[in-house]
Amino acid sequence: MENNIKLNEPSNFNNRELSWLSFNKRVLEEARDDSNPLLERLKFLAIFSSNLDEFFMVRVAGLKDQIKVGFTQPENKAGLTPKEQMEKITKITHKLVAIQNKTYQELLTALKNEDVSFLSMQELSPECLSYLEQHFDKIIFPVLTPLAVDAYRPFPLLANKRINLDVTLYEKDDSGNTEKKFAIVQVPKGLDRFVEIPNQDEGHKRKFVYIEELISHFVYKLFPGMQVQSVTIFRITRNADLEIHEEGARDLLKEIEEELKMRKWGAAVRLEVSKKFIDKEVLAFFIDELEIHEKDIYFLEGPLDLTFLFGFYKQLAAFKEHLTFETFLPQPAQDMIIEQEGVKKNIFEIIKEKDVLLHHPFESFEPVIDFIRSAAEDDQVLAIKQTLYRVSEESPIIKYLIKAAENGKQVLVLVELKARFDEEHNVQWAKELEEAGCHVIYGKTLLKTHSKITLVVRKNHDVIERFVHLGTGNYNEETAKVYTDLGLFTANEEFGIDATNFFNYLSGFMEKPPFHHLIMAPNDIREEFIQLVDKEIAFHQQSGNGRIIAKMNSFTDKKLIIKLYEASRAGVKIDLIVRGTCCLRPGIKGVSENIRVISIVGRFLEHSRIYYFHQNGQEKILLSSADLMTRNMEKRVEITFPILNLNLKERIKQNLAIYLMDNVKSREQDRLGNYTYVKRNTNEELVNSQMNLWALAYDNMDDE
Repeated sequence: MENNIKLNEPSNFNNRELSWLSFNKRVLEEARDDSNPLLERLKFLAIFSSNLDEFFMVRVAGLKDQIKVGFTQPENKAGLTPKEQMEKITKITHKLVAIQNKTYQELLTALKNEDVSFLSMQELSPECLSYLEQHFDKIIFPVLTPLAVDAYRPFPLLANKRINLDVTLYEKDDSGNTEKKFAIVQVPKGLDRFVEIPNQDEGHKRKFVYIEELISHFVYKLFPGMQVQSVTIFRITRNADLEIHEEGARDLLKEIEEELKMRKWGAAVRLEVSKKFIDKEVLAFFIDELEIHEKDIYFLEGPLDLTFLFGFYKQLAAFKEHLTFETFLPQPAQDMIIEQEGVKKNIFEIIKEKDVLLHHPFESFEPVIDFIRSAAEDDQVLAIKQTLYRVSEESPIIKYLIKAAENGKQVLVLVELKARFDEEHNVQWAKELEEAGCHVIYGKTLLKTHSKITLVVRKNHDVIERFVHLGTGNYNEETAKVYTDLGLFTANEEFGIDATNFFNYLSGFMEKPPFHHLIMAPNDIREEFIQLVDKEIAFHQQSGNGRIIAKMNSFTDKKLIIKLYEASRAGVKIDLIVRGTCCLRPGIKGVSENIRVISIVGRFLEHSRIYYFHQNGQEKILLSSADLMTRNMEKRVEITFPILNLNLKERIKQNLAIYLMDNVKSREQDRLGNYTYVKRNTNEELVNSQMNLWALAYDNMDDE
């Protein structure tokens, strides 16, 4: 071993932002993968587009703010200054957008083969144009508002991510002279991005036009007496990162509501322009007015904002099932036997018998909803305490918490108001819960509460029983259908005490409590992991069997990266399954030769956090709400919890083994930070981990 190697050299790390772009490139590759059904490929394009929006609104916006105030200090891993990061981001993103353009055009061609097409206005027959003109006059025209731009009416403040038309006009005066004028027309948010043209005896063909092109074609109707010279379709992305100044709970609620209003109007960080409709004079005006650089302009061959493909997917999926993924139904949890000898058990009886593990989406999220519903309706339940980070639009969890409060139970709900891009949603839920009689709290000052935990307190024949649910994912039954996550039900007394202390710590005045099993961030999770890695190194030096497997969304914490480098140098074999950003570089001689990093991007979003340490045969498996990111270690309230039941440990080990064998959707990172599909040997059996886990869930039910 070379002792003079410095583990914290910049060349040993990936920059966080560039690593994230590499992840989004993998999403884009799924849109290009013809083994995915056609409509699913369109959905991956929508995901890519949505991801990029958030990246610009938060990460790019932050870098631009740093550059604006003259901040030049390099980030602490790859050693890039804000300006250097922006230069690399811009170069990579322009390439990705070019691939997005090409991919979309290819998918449109494939759609035509399925009798589905988007047509330009020039391709339409007179009959179709007549229909669309009537549609424009009756449905669209009344909603449009032309905004003149002149000396008396300045360039309007245009909302974030909305599609707009800049219309260049000519007007003749009485002398016959012409004067150029400009106006902005915003595409109405409440209307669909695409309009279907009724079938005119052409079999099963379906034809659509983009609403912005339809408006462009008939926009002259908004300006009678004037001549339209050009129309430029554009979209502005703005800085949308909230700056919250926390005081009391009421102040926080009001602060977030005020900041949400301002999110639409932050500084411009990106301008997207349709290549079909472009005026160079208008572009120059935009650069000056929005205070952006030419490099901040992205030209798209097709429509702007491909997130509209989410809605397009839903509309076509019902008629084109062969173009979507095969439908799989989440199976009942294999650890949850609901009925025995003809007697149906309630969920509390089941959990008292043994710990229950749920693996979503392969196993149903319904037991979690049933847990809250049963607690709300059970006369023996005294209290429910729960953390909520992101919930669905029509959350049954919220409904049953409200019902529990109305039934006279004590209900404590920690609603995280600072869950990015869910703030408005959560503010509304917080108000509704409070109005129903729930005790609503907002966590600790300057910390996000990202933990996923529920405690139900029940009185059974003068004995107090505590039931706990802990998870790696949110209490959201919709995302549970497409995110892979793990959840644990337990009636273990020590877990119950830990849960009680955890909620008392959040709601009252007390120091961070000692726990029997829970490990809590800030700080403690990192320290626990460092100790576990050190133990793994010591065990390996004794027995040569050091082994660590970690699965997470992102890995950015430098202290933990360096600790794994130390373990690698000591000979510990390490496998990392990191879906998104990974600042660790594997395979570097003398640094990370014993570390392998893979990323699985497939049908489902890999969201579970699993940490395995061999510990010389005394295996330790931890599940967590936390990724190994500095923000999770220092700026969030997170929970990591152990799996104690040996059977459940074996299940999780089996799942990890399946992920590590994936040779279909798995990509491996090299020592330079680049990802390529895992190589398969000739005649090697195909292993798609997510599909194998589905098969396993079905097989387990067949065995019952």
